[in-house]
Amino acid sequence: MIKTIQIIVSGRVQGVCFRANTQKIALIHQIDGWVKNCPDGRVEIRARADSQQLDQLIAWCHKGPLFAKVDSVTVSDMPIESPEPAVGFIITQ
Repeated sequence: MIKTIQIIVSGRVQGVCFRANTQKIALIHQIDGWVKNCPDGRVEIRARADSQQLDQLIAWCHKGPLFAKVDSVTVSDMPIESPEPAVGFIITQ
């Protein structure tokens, strides 16, 4: 089943290529959405895909790239905005 989630990642997650690596993982798992840095130092991810694909992204977020230190990962279900075309996965901000 296709669903949309929001992921908030806290810790040392900016300045460590977290967004670029998130995009890479999302594209590997055919996940649509975006990732951005938040002003408070966290990273926000909006992702849309099958539940199994999203589970792969969530699992990766708990670890992050080599120089990241993830303190917490919060996942929330989001309403699917219809129609929402497949747009790939982009880095914003």
